[in-house]
Formats: sequence, C-alpha cells, structure tokens
Amino acid sequence: MILTTNARPATSSEVTSLFSSVRAQTDTLAAPLSAEDMMLQSMEDASPAKWHLAHTTWFFEEFILKPRVSGYRSPDDRFAVLFNSYYVQAGPRHARDKRGLISRPGLDDVLAYRTHVEDALADLIERDGDDANLRDLIELGCHHEMQHQELLLTDLLHGLSYNPLLPVYREPSPMPVTSEQPLSFTRHPGGLHHVGHDGFGFAFDCEGPRHRVFLEPFDLADRPVTNRDWIAFMEDGGYQTTALWLMEGWAVCQREGWDAPLYWWRQDGAWWSFTLRGAQPVNLDAPVVHVSYYEADAFARWAGARLPTEAEWEVASSNAPITGNFMESATYRPLPGGRLWGDVWEWTQSPFTPYPGFRASEGAIGEYNGKFMVNQMVLRGGSCATPKLQMRPSYRTFFYPHQRWQMLGLRLARDVAANHHPAPAGGSELERSAIAGLAAKPKRLESKWFYDAAGSELFEQITELPEYYPTRTETAILQERLPELTAHLPDGAALVELGSGASVKTRILLDGVPQLAAYIPMDISADFLAETAAQLQGDYPDLAIHPLAGDFMGEIAFPPALSDLKKVAFFPGSTIGNLEQPAASALLAQVRNWPGIQAFILGFDLVKDTDRLIRAYDDSQGITAAFNRNILTRLNAAAGADFDVESFAHEARWNAAARRIEMHLVSQRAQTVKLGTQTFSFAQGESIHTENSHKYTEESIREIAGNADWTVANVLTDPNRDFAVCVLVPA
Repeated sequence: MILTTNARPATSSEVTSLFSSVRAQTDTLAAPLSAEDMMLQSMEDASPAKWHLAHTTWFFEEFILKPRVSGYRSPDDRFAVLFNSYYVQAGPRHARDKRGLISRPGLDDVLAYRTHVEDALADLIERDGDDANLRDLIELGCHHEMQHQELLLTDLLHGLSYNPLLPVYREPSPMPVTSEQPLSFTRHPGGLHHVGHDGFGFAFDCEGPRHRVFLEPFDLADRPVTNRDWIAFMEDGGYQTTALWLMEGWAVCQREGWDAPLYWWRQDGAWWSFTLRGAQPVNLDAPVVHVSYYEADAFARWAGARLPTEAEWEVASSNAPITGNFMESATYRPLPGGRLWGDVWEWTQSPFTPYPGFRASEGAIGEYNGKFMVNQMVLRGGSCATPKLQMRPSYRTFFYPHQRWQMLGLRLARDVAANHHPAPAGGSELERSAIAGLAAKPKRLESKWFYDAAGSELFEQITELPEYYPTRTETAILQERLPELTAHLPDGAALVELGSGASVKTRILLDGVPQLAAYIPMDISADFLAETAAQLQGDYPDLAIHPLAGDFMGEIAFPPALSDLKKVAFFPGSTIGNLEQPAASALLAQVRNWPGIQAFILGFDLVKDTDRLIRAYDDSQGITAAFNRNILTRLNAAAGADFDVESFAHEARWNAAARRIEMHLVSQRAQTVKLGTQTFSFAQGESIHTENSHKYTEESIREIAGNADWTVANVLTDPNRDFAVCVLVPA
C-alpha cells in the first residue's frame, strides 16, 4: 500500500507524535459541530462527520490492532460492518448512501470508540514501537485520516448548503482587498523527465513507481483561473455553448441545469456563494472553486488553452516550495494571490491510471487506490481543506469528472510545440494561409478561419444581437414567404446548405418541406457540424442527414448515394457578401455545375444607411469584437502563433466605393508576432483586414447571377427592404 521510503518516522515517539497530532486535528475540526450537524448526509458521495470519526478509527482497528494484538476486543463487533467503507476483503459493509441513517451508535459511543482505539494503539506502540512495519502502517493510517479531515469539511459544506438558514461553520471574516492579477504563463522546457515519488518520505502506492516521461515544451499559467475569469466565461455563454463541451459533459450540464459553479447564486445584481464561513459575495480575484472536470475542460477550450497533464503539473511544481493556503490556515476558502500550492485542487487532463510497473499490495489494504484506477481524473496541488503535511509534488488525488463538491478548480496550460517543431510540408493549411496573408501589404487573414468551434458559437451569438438585423430579418422573410420558396423544392430532393453553422434557419425549410429526401449541411468546423447534425437527426428522425466537413469553396464530392438526387442549394445570412466578387461568381458557377441542381436560395444584405451598417458590425456588447479577435486566438492555439490578442482592437469600416463593410484588427502598439518560423512586425495603428461583407442592390444581384448562368426567379424582401432572399434557377 505504501512505498518503501526513507526519512520516515524513525522512533516510536515520532510515530506517537504524528498519531496524536492527526487525531487531535480531527477532534478540532469536529468540535464546532452539534450532534445534529454530525448526522448530515446530503448525497451518496458525502458522508456524515460522525461516520468519518468512526471510519478513521475503524481503519486503525481493522488493519493494525486486530491483526497484531492478541485478544483485542472492539467495543462493538458490529462497528466492523457500519464503518467499513469499500474494503471488500475486510467483510460486509453498510450501504454507502445510508450512512446518514446510522443514528445508533450515538455520538458519545463513537467518541468512546475513538478513545478505546487510541489507548490500545498507544499500548501497542509502547510495546512494538521498534517494528518498522508497524510504524509504516500507523503512518498510513494517519495519512488516511488526513484525507478524511478534508472530506469531513467538504461533505459538511455540502450538507449545510441545503439549510435555508445558510449556517456558518466558522464565523465570517472579510476577504482581503485585491486587484486583478493579469493572466501570464511560464514556459517549461520539454524533454525527458522523471515523475512519481522519489523514495523520500511518505507516499501512497499510486504515486509510484518513479518513471520517465517525455514532454513537449509547454506553458503553464502563473495563477489559477479566478472567479473574475469564470464570470467572463459565463457572460460569454459558456454554459450555453455546446461546442465548448465534451459530449458527456454537455449531457450532464443539461441534466443538472448547471449555469454557474456549485453554491453560486445572484443577489442584488452580484454573485454570491455559500462557504464554510456562510454566505459571502464572490471574490473576483480568488480562484474559482467547485467546478467539475467537464466545466474546467469547457472553460479551457473557451480560453483558447487546455488543462495541463499531471506530468506537466508535477514537473512544473517539482522545485517550487510547498507554501500556500491549506487546512492549517483555517480560512476554509480559496484566497486571492495566485499560488501554485493550496487554495483549490487543480484538474488535469490525465485519467487516474496506474504508472508503469504499478502493483497493488496484497490483501484488503491493497484496495486503497488500485481498484479506483478507471473513469476518474487526476487533480494536483492541494486545497484550502487539505492538510499541508500531505503535500508533495507526486501526490495524486482523483475524482469523477462530474463531481463538484470538493474544492476543485483549474489552471490553464498551452501547447508550444508548434513553435519548436514546425509542421511538415510548410505547415498546416491554416498556418500557410496566415503566413501568406500577414506577408501581404496590407496584411489580411481569410475570413473562413473565423469558424472554428468557438468562432461558430460567437457568430450564433452575433445573430441574436439587437444591432444585427440580418438574421431576424431574413428569418422573418423565410417564415412569411415560405410557400414561395417551397415551390422550388421538388419532392425527393436534397437540401444542401453551405456554411450551415447551427442550421437554425434551415429548420424553417425542413419543417415546410417534409418530402425532402436528405439534408446535407456543410461547414468548415467539423466538431460544431457533427454536434449540430446529431441534434437535427434527433429532431428529424426520418430525414437522411449527411454532414460534409470542409470548405465549400473547394471541390465538393457528394457521396455516391446522393450524387444522383435532385439538389437545392441554400446559402443564407448574406454569407456570399463575405466573398470578393470574382470568388462569389466562381461559387455560383460551381454550384450551377452540381449534378441534379434545381435551384439556389441565397440571402443578400442590401445597401442601406451607413450608421446602421456600422452598428451591426460593432455591437455595444463587444460580441463582434470577440468574434474578430478569435481568429488570433485560433492561430495561437492551432498554428503556434504568439499574438497578444487584447492588443488588437476590433474596427468596422464602410467602404463606399466597394459597397462593403470591412472588419479590421488594429494593432494598439508597435509589436512583433511569431507564426511558425516567421516573424511579422506591426506598427502602431497597422491593421489586419479580416473580413468583407458586401452589400447588394437588386441590379447587382441579377448581374452576378447572370454571369454564372443563373436566372433570378424570385426576390423576396422585407417591408423596409433591408434584406433579400433570392431564388436562382439554372438559365
């Protein structure tokens, strides 16, 4: 169960001191609790404080006293069933979810049980204290009890949170006044590293054997994610943005109705949380706590980063002094300050699995860790409820990815391998495109790279903004003029949507034309496309849905089963306006040559008042700005760039001569940016041209259609003539 180590308690007096101090600490934690408090069990994962007092006592009795003390008698043999946790080889156990129903034995009996075992163990140490194996087992029991000290606190917090009186465990105290600490990263070199316990001091068996790992260079954030960061994630729709979440995580989020960390609520326009010191306003600069792995992973994706691996965390912490906000500080809540150790356990992306060469100990005591090495994720660093004595770089704790009641937070990491190992054959298509664009004069980036999962979600948010009229106007046209559109959708046809996104408007056509044979959504964001297609398939079970991931400007190869179907193309949102006129004409010509093409339904934004156009692309909430900057975030994450994203300002401009809105990212200072093996300089005020949105007149629509061998069969507009939905048919 425990590793063979050095620097362990060497004498009977040292092990007696350790045992006494740990038992006294447990008593101190329990002292403020009433007998009623000690019976609380709010869920299966949590246990009553009284049970923790008894179980930690049972551990010493079961694994030390009973095997080693001839004639030892427990105060009650039934305690072996009531207070066993999960040690199958130790015998039968009381149901875990019914521990709160053990009203008998009473609290006095449990306290007497603790005294009985402590006295018997003291006698054993006095007699056999020179036995190194005995000292090892007592030390293990002490560290086991330290783990239950942490559980006692967090289980109690969960139980008290259900009391509408919001009782306190410790009296409130003011949080320190702090200021925002900017997020920065420290780069750590790659290469071969040793991880796992080094053989000095206590360790659990799962911390070894020590072994080698090869790491790519990585960046690790200099502070945990804060409540301020988390509120930004929430306000940006983090809990509503499907593309940010793992599939199982999204299902749990929806089932449980998560929209904030555990214990949070809104009060008088501010966020509050329940703590062991009662209800308190959320401290913006303290580490966020009580978030699941699923939430942490979604946040990291939203932030353009990731969670570290446990090997990265261990390597980064190996030379850092273990100082921080632990249980001994008695704050019982995370504090601002950006420490590496303490405050919150930090999720890693590593599953809890055995290290190479791991072997569990024989017998029941070997069940301590080994049998839990599946379906759980590792956390590192300790928390404000963790005894400091337990902390070491190799210490691993683990929880299921949906769990939140522990002091669980996160720290971000980033890949930097792309900067050290450029992609073969000139890099990825994204990198090559960006390098070419940034080398041009003026600098530019292709707008198609906006649409990764985060960009697609941001665009869906843009469509709901009050300033952004195109979406609601086009939707109204589709709804109100649906019969005129469906007349061009023959029975048994396939509807092919270019740049499908969330396929919201498409549902209007799908509902109005049940005789369609297939729907083929196309989008450059494969993950977002797959999620949307799965949702649609659930809503339209009788419709064949065939998503195609890729750039619709490229050559499209329809699956053989769809090649011969009649097809109607759908391109809403005036997305064609993002293309330069030659490219728009080329797209129209390409679709005109599809086998079986019957019609092309397109949305065109019409020329109108300049101020309305500018407001539509520079909204007051800054969503369009976030969408524009996301292309830089994507280049950092996927192409190894090092853009300082916040140093580029979003700007929307009206180019009257070209009849288009232009989006730019304007450098706020002189700076250099690395991308792959290239370096690009920016003068203050220099911009990157990221997107155009051309506006049309009916005359220009007919002209561009005719040049690609289409005829305009119908032009449907709103009463204000802000927008047009046009039906093109082959000439």
